Amino acid sequence: MKTLKFENQEDWLEARKTKITGSRLKDIIVKRGTGQKIGFYELIAERLAIPSDGEDPMERGHRLETEALERFTQETGKEVDGSLVMWVREDNESIAISPDGIINDEEAVEVKCLASSRHIEALLTNEVPKEYEEQINQYFVVNDKLQKMYMVFYDPRLSVKDFFFITINRNQEKVDELLEYQNNIIEEVNKIVKQLSF
Repeated sequence: MKTLKFENQEDWLEARKTKITGSRLKDIIVKRGTGQKIGFYELIAERLAIPSDGEDPMERGHRLETEALERFTQETGKEVDGSLVMWVREDNESIAISPDGIINDEEAVEVKCLASSRHIEALLTNEVPKEYEEQINQYFVVNDKLQKMYMVFYDPRLSVKDFFFITINRNQEKVDELLEYQNNIIEEVNKIVKQLSF
């Protein structure tokens, strides 16, 4: 065993990067199931990415969105309209989505500029992170013509694989299920609002 000594906390924090420490172990050990936990992807990110500068993740995402859409066009040859718009269902205007990019009525783009560890996780698993599944499905719920979504991942802090995308095709069964669920929720909300208004 080696003992490393530090003069200050900044050096100590820097030395902890890329290492499995006692406090990080819980984010790495997989007790049930398969797949890796986020700590595994954090270790990779710390070796491949420029450290985060503490910028608010939402602001960073908005700042990089145009750049990511341009990169998507370069990589695919598909022209993307990144105008600030909202799609609304014709039969129920309470159901909507704001697409990051529109190629045409049948294709759209959603951009994610995630933490480097989350970016690497999506890259290595080739799966849309679970927390975005409903958002992606909402595109199809709102736009009956939409057949294909491209979920773009962009993290220029990474020295490799800073850009990739996952293609999601329409799943009509899932769309029908989510549309029915949302219509029921909106109906219930309207009833309660009506009851409370009188």
